[in-house]
Amino acid sequence: MSIGFGRSYARAAAGRPALRLLGQQSGRELCTRLPRGVEPTPPAHELAEQVAAPLDTLAALEGGGPRSGQTAPVHLAGPSELLCVRVLPALAPLVADGLQLRVAQGLTEPLLEEMRAGRHDLVITTRRPRGRAPDSVPPADEEYVLVASPSWARQVEEHPEAGDLCAVLRGVPLVTYAEDLPIVRRYWRNVFCKQLTARAAVTVPNLYAVLSAVNAGAGCSVLPHSLCQEYLDSGRLVLLHASEEPPLNTLFLVQRPGSDADPDVHRVRDRLRTAARGW
Repeated sequence: MSIGFGRSYARAAAGRPALRLLGQQSGRELCTRLPRGVEPTPPAHELAEQVAAPLDTLAALEGGGPRSGQTAPVHLAGPSELLCVRVLPALAPLVADGLQLRVAQGLTEPLLEEMRAGRHDLVITTRRPRGRAPDSVPPADEEYVLVASPSWARQVEEHPEAGDLCAVLRGVPLVTYAEDLPIVRRYWRNVFCKQLTARAAVTVPNLYAVLSAVNAGAGCSVLPHSLCQEYLDSGRLVLLHASEEPPLNTLFLVQRPGSDADPDVHRVRDRLRTAARGW
């Protein structure tokens, strides 16, 4: 008798009354009685393959955790651009080493609420959690840069008023992910010490779309350096202004209370802390 089938069928028959009628409901003979015990039929083996994994999951939940030899996935969440550009590449070696990872994207406050509800083990946020928040540490600072395509950069450089960059930029379309231009306004305020009065020429859903539009020549924008570093290195984008003190956004790694007992959560947390030193 198949051990896997025997365990699965025994759990099904003994622990789930609805499954006791499975053979009758399927209209197929699942077991052949022997002088001692039973022998599964071929249809039973097929059924066992379908139900074994869900039954193991239920057994793990009933037992308070994963079965021996199994580990639960680490649930990680954060901004989509940062996850794709920095976080997932940093965690790839752990995944290759057997780590199970479940990743979600979103904004800081909704993700923290989901963490409090137990949906995430670790959340990367773009600001320090408010109030009595879970444990958090600042792993890195994200630098913002003003960029455009080479064609727009040449127009800015060759403009008769090139010495007054803010004046020249009034003629360059602005691409942002929100109508109120939050990142761009902050750059103008912190770097140029001026209030931005221009409106966005293009608004798109996220920073990846901003990067795509600017790279295609739609105009200029302010982006996280990590997101556009590859484009700057290859010359597809150009810095319009090199600030000695560019605006920074501190990133925080927040851990859910009660997840300390999971060694894989520690592995992910420590790996991200180490990787962040090079961001």
